[in-house]
Amino acid sequence: MSRSLSFSLKPEPNSKVDPKSLRQWVVAFCIIRFDLEQGQLIEDCYPPDCLTQDEELEVAFSSFPDSVSQHHNRSSIHDSIFFFRIRTQRGSEIREVDNSEVPPGVLRKVKTSGNGKGSRYLYGFVFNRQRHDERLKRGGEQKSVVILSHNPYSSVFKPLLQIMGPLYFDIGRKALDYIAAYVSLWPVPVPGQLMDLPIGNASLKVNLPPAHSLPLDGGVLFEESSSSIAPLLPTNQSVPQGLFHDSDLFGTFRGLMLQLWVLWELLLIGEPVLIIAPTPPQCCEAVAGLVSLVAPLLCSVDFRPYFTIHDPEFAQLNSLKEGHSFPPMVLGVTNLFFLKALRDIPHVVSVGSPAPNSSRLAPASRASTGLLPARLEGFSFQRLSTLKKFSPSSLLSAVKSRRDGPLCLMTEHKEAIWSTYSAITKPDTSILNRLIDAGMSPTVEESMSVVNNEILRRHFLELTTNFLAPFGPYFRVTTPSDGSSPVVDPPPLPAFSADEFIESLSARGPGKFLSKRMRSNWLDLYKRFLAGHNFRPWFQRRRAVAEHEQIRLWRQARMNADIQPFISRMSELELVDSFNAIERHLQEELQASVFYYISFSC
Repeated sequence: MSRSLSFSLKPEPNSKVDPKSLRQWVVAFCIIRFDLEQGQLIEDCYPPDCLTQDEELEVAFSSFPDSVSQHHNRSSIHDSIFFFRIRTQRGSEIREVDNSEVPPGVLRKVKTSGNGKGSRYLYGFVFNRQRHDERLKRGGEQKSVVILSHNPYSSVFKPLLQIMGPLYFDIGRKALDYIAAYVSLWPVPVPGQLMDLPIGNASLKVNLPPAHSLPLDGGVLFEESSSSIAPLLPTNQSVPQGLFHDSDLFGTFRGLMLQLWVLWELLLIGEPVLIIAPTPPQCCEAVAGLVSLVAPLLCSVDFRPYFTIHDPEFAQLNSLKEGHSFPPMVLGVTNLFFLKALRDIPHVVSVGSPAPNSSRLAPASRASTGLLPARLEGFSFQRLSTLKKFSPSSLLSAVKSRRDGPLCLMTEHKEAIWSTYSAITKPDTSILNRLIDAGMSPTVEESMSVVNNEILRRHFLELTTNFLAPFGPYFRVTTPSDGSSPVVDPPPLPAFSADEFIESLSARGPGKFLSKRMRSNWLDLYKRFLAGHNFRPWFQRRRAVAEHEQIRLWRQARMNADIQPFISRMSELELVDSFNAIERHLQEELQASVFYYISFSC
């Protein structure tokens, strides 16, 4: 959605902002200016004093394009929108909950490794404006309007920035007050639902990502539906099944279509990946697209859509000793310095196209066959012009790129992948043949990208869903059978053993869908997934949801049961046991009510 001339903030909302309602969506609105003498400075922040000094520094440094990589735009005004993700410590605001405290009827918080106590992520959505003016020092100025949130709602904050950014440069500081007032009137965000969010005379109609795709690092206990337990394909494709459903998969990776399946595997098993692009919008779109590939899997890999050398974690990564493995991360960068500083990272992806007047050299063709060749039977290149046929020049270019490695990007930008990983999943030629190349017309290209994105997202959703399907029996809930006692406890879910799972899966086979798309060593992918960073958090969370759903079903059965026929058939000892069981269930109900009250009051 773009802000048009007909946009108006009238009627003006109540100027009094409810901080609690605002914080459900937004932590802060910031105005950050690039000062030639002092660097990045937070000029204004609403609400005031809501960020720590360390957070202010990280936000300020992450809100501008890297000077090393930013092209020199000679037009009068250049606007761009991108977003970043930083780690922030807010232990005082988070009530840590031990699972032993949680009553059986309440969805427990799943403990996951990787984040320290009270650790949360802060997302910053940036509207950056560069204004060229030869009367100013260095011929121009930069300023950024930033929305900070603990929620990765890119489908909300990107269109909101398209309104808020130009509005701020039109009317100044009052824009923050106006937007904050409107946002504080929005309803409570409901994951997985279509939200109607009024803003002035406009309205943002957006689908929020589902609860099962959102991290639990804030101590929030999401009520997840039982439909998220079983890996089934959704009937409505407009409803997102994971994070960043709005990312442009086709537009970002159109030069690397053959390698999308490699990227899917790398993120599935939690491998560290460095994504480099000429501009922040391109690199953050690539990271978002990569994360969206593994939906509906909960992505527990640390991803940074726009990562700079000023991030405190860069020093830790840069000081890794030789032989030490990189943590599971997806880093989106634009600064070419990372190619040298993180030269040991095992997987490097280059995407995007530099501007025509960029200091980087553009390749003769934006297409690239990549550095991971794949043999495709029956694949037609005619319908996707970005995949070129063999030529001697392309062969020489590929040989040179392989010899020089990612450092060749220092002199010439190209779309390619550098990795020694051997993929198990084969590119689906039937999907590639359905993609439509729209040529160079911007209007037609945008509409065709929407179609292509739906095709790609549907395929990878189906691929991930089928890959996760063998775990379904471990989340299968049981309901009380007719005639059974309503006061007995439900049976436990099936116990999971990785060795037994692999042995059973090896005997059964991968299934019809995967057997056509994976090589003979398909079982290795499951072994890597079980050992990777994504499996345990996802499995534990699915189990917690399944347990919660089973308890709910048995509780409902107890409430609806006619106890009299059961009592008439019981012995005196059975009556005493049943009375004790009912008393215990009532105590658990009371504990659950008290727990909910305390949790939502904190």
